[in-house]
Amino acid sequence: MRIRAIIALFALTSSVAMAQKGVEDGSRYGHGQDSIDCLNNISLYTESFKTKNYADAYTHWKKVFTDAPFARMDTYTNGAKILKGLISATKVVDERKAFAEELMAVYDQQLQHLDKLNTLLKTPLKDFKVKGLKAHDYITYYPGMDVNKAYEMLSEVIAEGKAANDYYIIGDFMKVSSTKFKKEDAHREQLIQDYLTSSELINTIAEAANNSTSSQKETLVQAVAKTKENVDAYFINSGAADCEQLEAIYAPKIEENKDNLDYLKKVVSVMGMLSCTESNAYYTASEYAHHIAPTAETAAGCAFRYFKRGEIDKSIEFFDQAIELDTTSIGRAEYCYKAAVILNSNKQLAKAKTYVTKAISLNGNKGAYYILLANIYAAAPKWNDDANLNSCKYFVVLDKLNQAKRVDESVAEEANKMIAAYSTHTPAVEELFFLGYKKGDQVKVGGLINETTTIR
Repeated sequence: MRIRAIIALFALTSSVAMAQKGVEDGSRYGHGQDSIDCLNNISLYTESFKTKNYADAYTHWKKVFTDAPFARMDTYTNGAKILKGLISATKVVDERKAFAEELMAVYDQQLQHLDKLNTLLKTPLKDFKVKGLKAHDYITYYPGMDVNKAYEMLSEVIAEGKAANDYYIIGDFMKVSSTKFKKEDAHREQLIQDYLTSSELINTIAEAANNSTSSQKETLVQAVAKTKENVDAYFINSGAADCEQLEAIYAPKIEENKDNLDYLKKVVSVMGMLSCTESNAYYTASEYAHHIAPTAETAAGCAFRYFKRGEIDKSIEFFDQAIELDTTSIGRAEYCYKAAVILNSNKQLAKAKTYVTKAISLNGNKGAYYILLANIYAAAPKWNDDANLNSCKYFVVLDKLNQAKRVDESVAEEANKMIAAYSTHTPAVEELFFLGYKKGDQVKVGGLINETTTIR
């Protein structure tokens, strides 16, 4: 009996001696009783986690997180969800901050052991993805976020991950950069560069989303499109998007950068996007860049410069280059429209019609194009000796204005005002009756317009 007791005691003490935590020996779960405790804590916190009982899950999860950092990748993904749930569940600032500190520690530990944790996955996790999640959760959950710290975090993620980042990271980056600018005017030029970077990345991400074969494609496409809108809005609403300010920033530096294509393209892109096309910096950068490597944007910049000089034919020549160089139907349509606006302002109605109808054929969803065509038709010269038949052109004008409203509700107010004005110029039905026409009949309006319309 005594020998058996001694053997049992030895076995017990040996078991205790063999117990060791994963954090101590580098194993997944530890050894001996510690491994049993670890697996038990995983089971207990997982059950509470499934029912979103984060308060009960927290204690058991924290033991796993502390004692077995290599056990499972979901220790980190689930832990982040638990802590975010606890942050959302309390309004006490100190408690929120304490949980937020732990949340940041989750990502720090995950990054520290990422190589080893990745051996558990079929598809290894990139460290910039973890850094991106950390930055996103920092600006979302941390009380009293430090904007400079957030900007540094996101800048690193953007630099490392580029277009491989999740779409919302791009939105976060522009949001934080614009917030930083509101505190530091010296950040203005960097904000502009951040916007250019963000625009390029979100466009690449949008293209990938459109080509996706995922069952969630439509949801993803919409989310990316919304982020793209936000990126533009953060920049425009920041106050940095001021033509005078941009002129002050860029003009002194263009001459010294006249051979620096990247810099020149940046100036042209930003100022063109913000419609600062009457700025000397925009003109000069466009000409220098066009000389080095012609693009649609630089050609358009040259076109605006010649228009300002009153050289209409030369301006249209460069718009033709822009139309030829642009690779998208939407871009070509916009350059056609801009050329049409210039020609219309110079009373070259026939050429203006040619360009705006081409714009419509390339992109029929812009109400502004139909409104311009309506204005061209309204200014069209007489096509018939009879005044009432000539006035039938206003039916065609109304056709175009109504079409503008149908395709683009954003122009409805402007179109309605023009409809009210031009409706007073249509001929009376009784006057047309004597010419053999009645309400509902079709009439061919000749001359410049050369379209068929309905009498009403």
